Amino acid sequence: MKKLKLNLRDKTAAYIDWANAYGWRKTLKEKPDPQKIFKYLSELKQIEFKGFYYGTDKHPKSKKFIKLMKKVGYQVKTKPVKKIIIGHLGDKNIYKRKCDLDIEICMDVYQCLEKGFNGFIFFTGDGDFEPIYKYLIKKRKQVIVVYTKGHLGREIWEMKQGIFKVELPRLIKT
Repeated sequence: MKKLKLNLRDKTAAYIDWANAYGWRKTLKEKPDPQKIFKYLSELKQIEFKGFYYGTDKHPKSKKFIKLMKKVGYQVKTKPVKKIIIGHLGDKNIYKRKCDLDIEICMDVYQCLEKGFNGFIFFTGDGDFEPIYKYLIKKRKQVIVVYTKGHLGREIWEMKQGIFKVELPRLIKT
């Protein structure tokens, strides 16, 4: 499969929702490589902002990963991971790790709009981003959503105009 090169019109920002993108490993049969993604984005001269969004927990690997992403060159946004009780097994609680950074991504989108950005690339298939995509499209901005097969929210899949949807394997060989 030939690697796809994005045709960006103007000053562009990229946002990587790592919790979502990391889940793509099930479909890709390997973990997406944030360093390869950064390298690809750096080859596109119009991209002036590369945001990386990921929750931090107390595990040393988590802290090391965040440091690495900063060193790679991403603008990293993070906040503590919460543990939410999702059930019980006998007298023990069953927890799920949770850390959404959707609002932080949207806040950065608005900051980039104020700075004159006209292109927006989102590495997430999360349907919760539909309102911001519609807002950007209404403002006549270029909106690109990168996802993997089976990881694109119905709300985004059903959007037919003003948005370009591309599967990660066509964009970057992981």
